[in-house]
Amino acid sequence: MNLKAERGAATRDRVLTVARRLFAEQGYEGTSIETVLQETGLSRGALYHHYSGKDALFEAVLEQVETSVGVRLMEAVKGIADPAEALVTGCLAWVRMARDPATRRIVLIDAPAVLGWERWRALEERHAFGMLKAALRATGRVPKEALDVYAHMLLAAINESVLLVARGNELEGAERAVEDFLHRLLRP
Repeated sequence: MNLKAERGAATRDRVLTVARRLFAEQGYEGTSIETVLQETGLSRGALYHHYSGKDALFEAVLEQVETSVGVRLMEAVKGIADPAEALVTGCLAWVRMARDPATRRIVLIDAPAVLGWERWRALEERHAFGMLKAALRATGRVPKEALDVYAHMLLAAINESVLLVARGNELEGAERAVEDFLHRLLRP
């Protein structure tokens, strides 16, 4: 890799690190480009060379978070042969990851509002939601024509339980409720 490309990659990494922290702490609305510029030491032109605006920067941060979630989900289900058990384990791993306020804020709260539902869902389809659909398909318990609807309902139930229980700071309760729900749903 040439020096210019290396510097560009280092700049993008620095911007993403700072932006991720700011979006997590202050939310999308509370984070300004000026704050990102101050904390990274970049000029406006340098930032806009890499990201066309705040929306593009947020989407890059979301993509980074989603990639990390996907890697951790794959690690969580590694070696589990039973598709239903892998689905339950993966869903519970997501519940545990969503305990992180940064992940919850960026992925579940701000992303749908910032990107719009369709764009957010398309990004999710390439990441965790796509994995959920594949896992649900692998169980063989969902009719092919209903897979997409079932996957949306399952994801909505899990995400809503995380958000609801997070308000009361009882995330362990969400994990137990989701585990019970999934076992009841997936066991004959």
